[in-house]
Amino acid sequence: MTAGKHHVIIKGVKDGLNFLLDDSCELAAVLDELRHKLESTHDRILTGPIVHVHVRLGRRIVSDEEKEEIRAIIGQKGNLLIQSIESDEPEPLAGTAAPITVLKGMIRSGQTLQHDGNLLYLGDVNPGGTILCTGSIYIMGSLRGMAHAGLDGDDTAIIAASHMRPTQLRIASVISRPPDEWGFQEAFMEYACIKDGHMEIDKLNGMHRLVLA
Repeated sequence: MTAGKHHVIIKGVKDGLNFLLDDSCELAAVLDELRHKLESTHDRILTGPIVHVHVRLGRRIVSDEEKEEIRAIIGQKGNLLIQSIESDEPEPLAGTAAPITVLKGMIRSGQTLQHDGNLLYLGDVNPGGTILCTGSIYIMGSLRGMAHAGLDGDDTAIIAASHMRPTQLRIASVISRPPDEWGFQEAFMEYACIKDGHMEIDKLNGMHRLVLA
């Protein structure tokens, strides 16, 4: 057990105990400390009536076998009844959020597709067609119409397309400059995002820098 660092914190709550397990070190070190605390330090809470236990894993993701190991260690004390073993929900990546809806078809001139959330669209948006989303827009096809992502003001949204030659792009309240000013000779595999209050267009293979920033 690392000196000065507690990998297991046991807190009393209204309906029992919360076991908070450190997610920043090896699971084996956490389980060693858990065994130690249950065998010695916390004998005073391990006698008497049934105590409900909720195990919190932080952002650690564990297998079913590892959950069973945690259950076995805590279950050795007969009055501890495990109610849950849970990990925190991971934070969504920039420009993304689950789930992403998949739709397919073709948006023709005069047609508008509006969607609440993130959208993966399998098909083309023709000139005069419009696609509107509150989240990000990913088009596996040609975007030659108008696309507006972050419709409700989300300036972390992204617009990406296999073939990017829109009549207009909008993210939140920011409107792109015309495609002929982007500086690219071809129009394949590009994406748009907001950076420092301005819309930037880049090659799709650079999107990982945005997502991981």
